[in-house]
Amino acid sequence: MDVKNLVAIDIHTHAEVSCWNPFDSYGEEYDRAADKYFRNSRRPTIAETIAYYRERKIGLIMFTVDAETQMGRRRIPNEEIAEAAKANSDMMMAFASIDPHKGKMGAREARKLIEEFGIKGFKFHPTVQGYHPYDKMAWPIYEVIAEYKMPAIFHTGHSGIGSGMRCGGGLRLAYSNPMHLDDVAVDFPDMQIVMAHPSFPWQDEALSVATHKPNVWIDLSGWSPKYFPKQLVQYANTLLKDRILFGSDYPLITPDRWMKDFEEAGFKPEVMPGILKDNAVRLLGLG
Repeated sequence: MDVKNLVAIDIHTHAEVSCWNPFDSYGEEYDRAADKYFRNSRRPTIAETIAYYRERKIGLIMFTVDAETQMGRRRIPNEEIAEAAKANSDMMMAFASIDPHKGKMGAREARKLIEEFGIKGFKFHPTVQGYHPYDKMAWPIYEVIAEYKMPAIFHTGHSGIGSGMRCGGGLRLAYSNPMHLDDVAVDFPDMQIVMAHPSFPWQDEALSVATHKPNVWIDLSGWSPKYFPKQLVQYANTLLKDRILFGSDYPLITPDRWMKDFEEAGFKPEVMPGILKDNAVRLLGLG
């Protein structure tokens, strides 16, 4: 990334539409429920997302979520996102997502994506992938990530996916309790762990783990800053100011809206540059 020419780095954006694979309509009811929950039905292509961020001079990390085992839905190819990042390397990086149920085959894929496609990190979503982050089923993939000293983003807290559906779409919120990441942080000290989102209803657990484990970070995606819990803002201004990251969850929340509300959410002026860009620069090794 050409860090000097970027005003911020958004650590959390989603690929929503594949231009390589045909649309997979299986499980589309989860999309419609999410549209209703987030009051947003925007589904941009990867190229459209890049153009949006380039216009604003904001760098971005993009990924899909591979939940093929739990959801039965074909993922967007990690390689498609990686190729887009390669073509826009001045302002974009690609993270990969691999279903933890794929075990050793997933570990082989992770290594290939790093070595041949330039993937710079990984994304996990325990609720939609249907696993506890500490489950040793996922250890082979984690071992590859740790070997290359790469970051991994884990969804934590409530899930907008499945919200309002009968039985929550069968998705279990307990998988995304941030306390489950404490074991991962202990066993993989060379893997930088990013807990995504204000971790409702477990915000205090998230702050405790991040304060205790120096390889744990928090991204602020998925919520407008005006709704952040007070203790999250307090820790971002003090003990965790060097490990708090800007993330939007685009396209569900736009960086335009996020940044506007960020200005009025009680963050100290001296910590805001770190949250918007400088902390991500250190996490991603861009300094």
